Amino acid sequence: MSNYSIRPMKVSDKAEVTEMMRAFYASEAVHTNGSEEVFSNDVEACTSDNPFASGYVFTREDGSVCGYSMLAHSFSTEYGRPVIWIEDLFLEEDARGKGLGIRLFDLVKEKYPDHIHRLEVEDTNLHAIRLYKKSGFTTLPYAEMIREPEHK
Repeated sequence: MSNYSIRPMKVSDKAEVTEMMRAFYASEAVHTNGSEEVFSNDVEACTSDNPFASGYVFTREDGSVCGYSMLAHSFSTEYGRPVIWIEDLFLEEDARGKGLGIRLFDLVKEKYPDHIHRLEVEDTNLHAIRLYKKSGFTTLPYAEMIREPEHK
């Protein structure tokens, strides 16, 4: 595990992160397929002074990027406090099972100790569910709904 690190996402990570986003959004772990526009907007938000998003990359000892995570910042009226949504968490195959997910959750807990930490998971992603439960997440008893803006 010491051969890996987590650091804030940089503009120079865009190509590698975008490639990983394509793989992540094409997998069964995500309900939507994303698009090049979405990927570009997400990386831009995570690498700029956008107050609603931040991003991290996982790197190997040689500095190569082997994963990424994107966080969304919001507020919950239900809990009366700020919320950090762990929106994306993707690791390349060789970086999985090395404790990097737990390290990310520890980083989020340390950086945002007074925030509610939330994430979504497909109910068929059993490996991820085990990781999340091991990290202290619990399942909420309701479904989330969405209404997207109409594009003209």
